[in-house]
Amino acid sequence: MFLRLRSLVFYLGFVCLIGIASVITCLLFFLPFATLQRVATTGNHLAIHWLRITCNIRIQVSGKEHLPQGPCVVLSNHQSTWETFYMQWYFQPANFILKRELLWIPFFGWALYLMNPIAIRRSKPSKAIRYVLKQGAQRLQTGNRVIIYPEGTRVTDGKLGEFKTSGAALAKHAAVPVLPVSHNGGKYWKRNSFVKTPGTIHMQIGPAIDSSQLSARETTETARNWIEQSLK
Repeated sequence: MFLRLRSLVFYLGFVCLIGIASVITCLLFFLPFATLQRVATTGNHLAIHWLRITCNIRIQVSGKEHLPQGPCVVLSNHQSTWETFYMQWYFQPANFILKRELLWIPFFGWALYLMNPIAIRRSKPSKAIRYVLKQGAQRLQTGNRVIIYPEGTRVTDGKLGEFKTSGAALAKHAAVPVLPVSHNGGKYWKRNSFVKTPGTIHMQIGPAIDSSQLSARETTETARNWIEQSLK
């Protein structure tokens, strides 16, 4: 009951913080992208602090020295909602791949649109892949990072799903490195669970992978193997 109460308090503050940040982002739509993303992700950053205060969930990041200064494709495992908020703040300037339907949500979706995401229709996978390659390359050329969850959907904590090769193909097409990232966020912010469990989320950043020296499949497998080992 106590954990449920703490989780309820978190969600009340979470909705308020993200809602306020979304409205402010929409009002400041005229700002340059990098500045606007800093404004937008302030809500993400505050929400993470609120998570620590209300639910006693802390975050520890290792491997910061591996983070390239320039553009790259971040490949991460996908366990919960936590990483979508935290990574957007941590890896900025960054662009996400997301479902087009999310952009229809008033204020929140509009703010997402201003973050210049790669919005796809999952009902048309073949067109989505071509769209990701084209739009992703454009984002990378501006110096941004592109964050991709190659599993395509959230997977239960401790497990890895099959990795799709679109992220590695994008990196190879744009001549940028792939950055493998792992985390155990699903252990504390569980998939399809209201209750948040106290503990420390470990996010690990691995050595960048030179996508020019490998095929898209080889790059994907190299990233997946590193992520799998780091989660043990």
